Amino acid sequence: MSTILSGMRIVEVSAFIAAPLGGMTLAQLGAEVIRIDPIGGNIDYRRWPLAPSGRSLYWASLNRGKRSIALALNKPEGQEIARALIGAPGPDAGFLLTNLPASGWMSHAALSAARADLIMLRLTGHFDGSAAVDYTVNCASGFPMATGDGEAPVNHVLPAWDIAAGLYLSTGLLAAERARRRDGQGREVTLALSDVMLASVGNLGYLADVAVNNNVRPPMGNDLYGALGRDFPTSDGRRIMIVAISNRQWRAIGKATGLTERLAMIGPMMQVDLDTEGGRFHARGAIFSLLESWCATRTLAEIATAFEGSGVLWGPYQDFGQLLAEDPRCSTANPLFAEINQPGAGRILAPGTPLAFTGGDRLPPAPAPALGQDSDAVLAEVLGLSSAAIGKLHDAGIVAGPLPDAA
Repeated sequence: MSTILSGMRIVEVSAFIAAPLGGMTLAQLGAEVIRIDPIGGNIDYRRWPLAPSGRSLYWASLNRGKRSIALALNKPEGQEIARALIGAPGPDAGFLLTNLPASGWMSHAALSAARADLIMLRLTGHFDGSAAVDYTVNCASGFPMATGDGEAPVNHVLPAWDIAAGLYLSTGLLAAERARRRDGQGREVTLALSDVMLASVGNLGYLADVAVNNNVRPPMGNDLYGALGRDFPTSDGRRIMIVAISNRQWRAIGKATGLTERLAMIGPMMQVDLDTEGGRFHARGAIFSLLESWCATRTLAEIATAFEGSGVLWGPYQDFGQLLAEDPRCSTANPLFAEINQPGAGRILAPGTPLAFTGGDRLPPAPAPALGQDSDAVLAEVLGLSSAAIGKLHDAGIVAGPLPDAA
């Protein structure tokens, strides 16, 4: 199948979320992504959640569609092989993606000595190169202080900055590749995890709100800030989110619930214009009171029927189990998904790329490799090593194939 990035070869030396996600994003668009790990696996290789076999579902889910080679990166011979793979010739090769310390043999200076047009994407913690992880970046972002009811900061379980950083890394690599096509120059592209957070806080207007209005966004529970939105319990113990950002969505709520006339009374009573986001926000307490009573007398299924095709912007709250069991978007009815056989885990539902291109140029999801699964093939195909040479590397403990538990 022809894919958007077919022919591009990227080497990834990484762990945890951001860089592996960046690599997988590119692999799902057709690039050949070779992940290099130390023999026995990197520090993320057995991270929870685990399958009954002990294999990491976390690791497998972030490395689908890649090739895996295991090298003794603590030995000069293993480092030399890694350097050779990173700098292997080809107009669509010469890319390194990493979020690990890039010094010594893996520095841009050392690697570009062998290939001057090398493009290296490197994720750091802070702009000065010091360490950080999503959790230490998020606590300083302001979001935990604005989440919840204000009694204490609330961390969310979504590693938002890691995810955004992974997508920035893939974007940065493609931008650098385009520049290399124009000028033939290699580049080291650095990205700080905390800068991803800071850029996002600035891009969403929260820094400007402080600078211009001296306003710090307060915690408001599940209320939508500056517009109309909140969660409501249903009669069968579920909860839904209802949002109105546009006037059309606002009018749709009244029509679908039969509350148009009663909702219209709130504006004059509170002296606000309900045809504006600000007006609806200031009157949200009275609006929510009517909607809460309406939702409390109906089941989730009844509300879904009432809102079907109505233009109401809403969604059900659901846990991960309910998402998989009940939501048709999270099934093979959605072209995003297919069932795959993941070694060590069995048959699972897996997503491919969320990007859909005209012409159907979209790869189906592929399983993650077993650690070291492609060691021999990569050494033969990319570096041209013979079976005898590869065998000697195995005997010397420089290269490893799949671990016994990989079956």
